[in-house]
Amino acid sequence: MRTENVMYFTEKEEEFANLLIEIGTKKNVAKVLVFLANIPEATSRAIERGTDLRQPEVSIAMRFLMDQGWISSRESKAESKGRPVKIYELAKPITDIMDSIEKEKKKEATNQLAMIQKLRDYIS
Repeated sequence: MRTENVMYFTEKEEEFANLLIEIGTKKNVAKVLVFLANIPEATSRAIERGTDLRQPEVSIAMRFLMDQGWISSRESKAESKGRPVKIYELAKPITDIMDSIEKEKKKEATNQLAMIQKLRDYIS
């Protein structure tokens, strides 16, 4: 039997993930993003264990993060026979990712305010 270290969120990392969720980031995306921001690289299995998410939830989050260009992956030969293991890491610094999130939220807020103004125009 082999031993394996499992990384878990600290209180600060949990708060970071919760803040991302509060501003509208999906829970699984927020947790995976925070996990990868605090570790150089990880397998999807390590991400599942560290974030307490199931495999399908991690896969959905990874697809979103890949589409955004925020993470990259490479394959590594498995220790035993079988499929190669994918190893993930942030493709950009977390500060750049936060800048992207901020830009998107500002755009959303501007659009919402424009719609409210349009509504006001209807009632004036």
